[in-house]
Amino acid sequence: MKWVRRTGLRALLVVPLLLIGQSCTDLTEVPQDALTPTNAFHTEAEVLAGVAGVYAQLRDLDQYWDLDEVTTDEAIVPTRGNDWYDNGAWLELHRQTWTASSSTALGTMNNAWNVLFSGVAKANLMIDVITKAGGANAPKTLAELRTLRAWYYFNLLDKFGNVPIVTGTELKQYPSATRSEVFAFVEKELNESRPLLPTTWGAAGYGRVTQGAADAILASLYINAGVFSKTTGVSSTSYNSCNVPVSGGTNGCAAAIAAADRVINSGVYRLNPNWKNNFALDNETSPENIFVIVHVKEQSLGGNFPMRTLHYNQLNTGWGTPWNGLATLAEAYNAFDPADERRGMWLQGPQNSFEDGLPAKDRTGARLDFTIDIPDATQAAEGTGVRFNKFPPLPNAPSGNGMPNDFTFFRLSEMYLIKAEAELELGQAGLALADLNTIHSRHFNPPQDLAVVNRDAILKERLLELAGESKRRQDLIRFGKYLNQWSTTMLNGKRDQTSKPYLILFPIPATQISSNPLLKQNPGY
Repeated sequence: MKWVRRTGLRALLVVPLLLIGQSCTDLTEVPQDALTPTNAFHTEAEVLAGVAGVYAQLRDLDQYWDLDEVTTDEAIVPTRGNDWYDNGAWLELHRQTWTASSSTALGTMNNAWNVLFSGVAKANLMIDVITKAGGANAPKTLAELRTLRAWYYFNLLDKFGNVPIVTGTELKQYPSATRSEVFAFVEKELNESRPLLPTTWGAAGYGRVTQGAADAILASLYINAGVFSKTTGVSSTSYNSCNVPVSGGTNGCAAAIAAADRVINSGVYRLNPNWKNNFALDNETSPENIFVIVHVKEQSLGGNFPMRTLHYNQLNTGWGTPWNGLATLAEAYNAFDPADERRGMWLQGPQNSFEDGLPAKDRTGARLDFTIDIPDATQAAEGTGVRFNKFPPLPNAPSGNGMPNDFTFFRLSEMYLIKAEAELELGQAGLALADLNTIHSRHFNPPQDLAVVNRDAILKERLLELAGESKRRQDLIRFGKYLNQWSTTMLNGKRDQTSKPYLILFPIPATQISSNPLLKQNPGY
């Protein structure tokens, strides 16, 4: 299989990167070690080894994937007997009842903050070293590093909004910038770096950011401009990115279309005729891939979705059996038409083992059966809830966190969906419908076009196409539906989040403010 091949960046990700140093855990911790222009980075191989450490930080996906998915109708971690209670943190996240010092803020949110700022710190260090070392390829390498740093900041902008902008390696505390200032910084970094990046690195450079990756991030940045310009109070009628001016004298919608078109018309990417292959064990071969986390079949160097979702008795790995945690809500699962091939990403009903294909049993000896409904998330049975299996497991994998499927941050299909959304907001319904059907129709046999395009149709198509790809929270916020009630969030029979519009941003974790009093807490917390 292709996933055992180790070349370029993929090869460097499976060896210790001693040049990179330790992750930073707050804004005053910048990894230094022995990196200097005089003792390292004299060859392209040494430069790539240093850059690989900035890419390696992408693999700490869990911390921010949980924030993007478990806070929505796409994912929930029910309490199953003595499993998965974790002091109520998972249900607090799903029910959106966190505070700045609650379990999820001090755990998942704080971890996400540290992971993302670790990526910023590693990029800053390498930018400093490459700037001083110089060389013929320095401009391209610096553009690559600035694009990666912009990606980490894109996620900080999305989740925390008002965060410090740190571009150097000086050990000091930094004050919060406004959300609009962070937006402008990300936009500037991507626009300035994009022309210096290659359109492709070739097979040996698979996984490295390209012009297409920069454009994909820009397209997403611009379609979210109506949200990213606010710190609270986004509704289904107030997010419109067409009303937000961006660089170049245009607006968010027009800029999103332009960025998406650059990807679509680049000739580098094409829609995969086999949709499932976008997520297969050897999905590095997919022509849809724009920006991915490179995974390999090595402990701690791959994905772990099967461990988080599958039942204990469905798989064996060198890391043990799965954890039987993540499930999805009936609302999300039922949105998938049975005739839509994408429904196959979910596991529902009687289940089999991924090892021998035989019927799987629960721990009582009964046939394992994944139910659609989750009647009580605080007292769930072993088989309660439909399971996510978009990135299928490797049977007998040497490690549960060594699944070789690359995680897809951006695929070509999303560019069509971003473009359709922006066109609709600009009043170009005919163009929007054509782009929407480019994605929708191909999943039915025979092809099945939608007759009408509107906001609900676009939001639904994004669910169908991008479920589990860390998009749902952002989408629901942009469409004014993030604070809506869904079945398992009901507390004492009801939930009213309409009075809590500040929840579109997570709090700055109390531990971060304690270590850096220059940080400013987000409104409402």
